[in-house]
Amino acid sequence: MAEARLEYRLFIGGSWVPASSGRLIEVEEASTGEPLAEVPEASEADLEEAVEAAAAALPGWSGTPIEERASVLERIAEGISQRTEELATSISREVGTPIRHSRAIQVGNPLQIIAGTVEAARREPLEEEVGNVRVLREPAGVVAAITPWNYPLQQVVAKLAPALAAGCTVVLKVSEVAPLTAFTLAQIAADAGLPGGALNVLTGYGASTGERLVCHRLVDHISFTGSTRAGRRISRLAAERVTPLTMELGGKSASVLLDDAEIEKAAKFCVYNAFLNAGQTCTALTRLLVPRRLQERAVEVAAETASKLAPGDPLDEATRLGPLASSRQLERVRSYIRQGVQAGARLAAGGAEPPAGLERGFYVRPTVFADVEPEMVIAQEEIFGPVLSVIPYESEEAALRIANGTPYGLAGAVWSADQEHALDFARHMRCGTVEVNGGAFSLTAPFGGVKLSGHGREFGRYGLEEFLVPKSLQL
Repeated sequence: MAEARLEYRLFIGGSWVPASSGRLIEVEEASTGEPLAEVPEASEADLEEAVEAAAAALPGWSGTPIEERASVLERIAEGISQRTEELATSISREVGTPIRHSRAIQVGNPLQIIAGTVEAARREPLEEEVGNVRVLREPAGVVAAITPWNYPLQQVVAKLAPALAAGCTVVLKVSEVAPLTAFTLAQIAADAGLPGGALNVLTGYGASTGERLVCHRLVDHISFTGSTRAGRRISRLAAERVTPLTMELGGKSASVLLDDAEIEKAAKFCVYNAFLNAGQTCTALTRLLVPRRLQERAVEVAAETASKLAPGDPLDEATRLGPLASSRQLERVRSYIRQGVQAGARLAAGGAEPPAGLERGFYVRPTVFADVEPEMVIAQEEIFGPVLSVIPYESEEAALRIANGTPYGLAGAVWSADQEHALDFARHMRCGTVEVNGGAFSLTAPFGGVKLSGHGREFGRYGLEEFLVPKSLQL
C-alpha cells in the first residue's frame, strides 16, 4: 500500500488486531487536505476486550517493583528518542506543526515528562507513618486516558508515564484527527518490555468509543484532555459511577503588560506564544492586555511580528507557522475572525481570507485584532488558531478584572519592570499557571486549571499523585 494510505490496527493485550467493526477512519494531511492514512474504528467488542486486558494485567504490573517500572519508562523514552524524526514528521503531517517545533516540542517535551515522572516515582515514598497509621499509596487501577490532537504524543505521555509509574494499566483512546504517533508509541512500549495489557490503544470517535470507555464498569480513573464541551459530557457520564476524573480543558489566557513593562519584548513574546503550533495550544496567550496609552505601540509590534510568521509547508525547515489540523478547525478559526470584524474589532494583521498561494490545505493567516472589548466573543471563547486580541485597559484593577473575566482559568502571563510587582499581580490571577516576565514553562511543576479549564494536575510528582490512592492501615 502506498505511503499516503497507510493502515493501522488496534493494540490490545500486547497484540495488533483489526477492528471487529471493519470500519476505517480517514486521517488527512494538514498541508494538503489529502488522505494520509486509515485507522480502525473500535467497536464495542474491541473496547470490551481492551478494558478486560488492562484489568487482567493490573495485578502483575501493580505488583512490579517501582524500580522495574521506572526502568521500562526509561527504555520507552530511549525508544522515542531513537525515532524522533519519524515521530516528528508524522506529527507535522497530521497536525501541521513546523518540523523544527515538532522535533523540539512535540517529541522533546515527552522525553522531559518521562524523565520528571521517573525521578518523582523513585523519590516519592509509597509508604509513610502518620502517628499510629501506616499510609500506603496504591495504584488507582485501570485508567481510561482520552487525549486530543494538538499535541498528540505529549498529551499521551503526560497521562501514560505517571499512570504506568504508579502501577496502573491504561486504555488509551486517541483523537481520530491525529492518531498515528500513538501506534508508534505502543510498539516502542512493547519493545521496551511493557507487559501485554498494560497499555491498550483504541481509535474511534469521542461520542461512541470515548463515551463507552468512560462508562465501563472496570475503569477506575479517567484522565481527559480536550474541549470544555466534551469535558462536561464526560463529567456527567463519570458521575453515574462516581469515577474520579483528572481533566485539562480549554483556556483563554491573558498576557498582562503592566504600565512599566517593556512593550516590544512582551508583545513579541505574546505573539510567538499565541501562534505556536498555529495557535492550537490550550495555554496560548491569546489576549494581550495593555494600558490604553500603550495600545498602538503594542499593536504595531504585534502586527509586525505576526507578518514575519508567513504560513508554509510544515516539513520545510524554514517554516515557523504551519497549517491547522483539519478542515473543521480551519472553518472554526475563520468564523471567529469574521465575528471579530463584525463585532467592531480593528483588524491590524491577517484576516479570514486564505494566505496567498496556499489555497490547498488548512492554512489561515496570522491575525491580530486591536480595540477588542473584553465582552466580545473573540475575547471570551477559545479560538484555537493564530488569532491575537489586543485589549486596552484603564487601570491595573481593570486589567485584573479583564484577565479573570472569562470562564477559563488555565494559564496567564504578566510583565513588569518590577519583578515583585509582577509577582503580586500574578498571585491575583485565577489560573493554574502564570508566566512572570517570560519565565520558562516547566514540565515538572504542576500543570492544570481552574473554573472551566478543569481540575487535577499533570507533570512530575503532581501528575503521579493523580494515579495513586492513599490507604490508611490503623496499627
